[in-house]
Amino acid sequence: MTVAVGSKCYSLGAPPCKGEGRTWTDDELDEAIDGKIAALVFDEQGKADIEELLSSVAETEFEQEQLAEALADADDIEDWRVGEAIAEAYLTEHRDCLFPWPDGRDERKSGSSLPGADLVGIQHDTKGDRFAFGEVKTSGEAKHPPGAVYGRTGLKQQLEDLRDKASIRNDLFEYLAHRAKNSSWLDRFKAATKRYLANTSDVQLFGVLVRDVDPHKDDVRVRVEKLGNNCPTGTEIELLALYLPAGAISDLASKALATRPGGSA
Repeated sequence: MTVAVGSKCYSLGAPPCKGEGRTWTDDELDEAIDGKIAALVFDEQGKADIEELLSSVAETEFEQEQLAEALADADDIEDWRVGEAIAEAYLTEHRDCLFPWPDGRDERKSGSSLPGADLVGIQHDTKGDRFAFGEVKTSGEAKHPPGAVYGRTGLKQQLEDLRDKASIRNDLFEYLAHRAKNSSWLDRFKAATKRYLANTSDVQLFGVLVRDVDPHKDDVRVRVEKLGNNCPTGTEIELLALYLPAGAISDLASKALATRPGGSA
């Protein structure tokens, strides 16, 4: 395991909406970044797939060098991108989720941000597989909750839209459907689809706050209360606050880049 479950500092609510706060130590953060998180940030699996696909095309040493240059990691990344990878790794390891298609593969230019949910995938629960959609905000703002929860693109509005608007969930379903053919996760996608077609509200929603301030239940308390009201039958929502060591967010990108060949802390 490279992603620690962390120490629980609070727990709120009950299905259909609950909230939880967890803390990570410096060692737990460093271990996670060195392992699964760096692999997600730099999409190591995706690059390996491309290299395998083009192994017979890049035959000469020069062609191989050009391919390596085309697939080279960026010289700079954003701290929020590492925050999203932290959330994805945590939900994958501790909430039985699979997010099979990193949104970085759909970017037209490096560093662009795409519309739609930050995390789009499948979760296994007691009934089998269902779709899971997540929104992630990374904030070191010293208030509870941070400003990233509010506004048109804030966590509050995004989760309400995912909960209430079938059109948004349908777009995310179609997004995965286009990528499922011939994939290793096709059977899981089909199982989740069967549940979704029976009830398009039968989904798991996650709102993840990646923080580097002192833990406080007010980061999620009001949203847990509000999102549970009039929640559609079948929908479950979890608000999760992951508290990193103080000041860690501003160093997330440099820590991730330091894992690359030639990188430095």
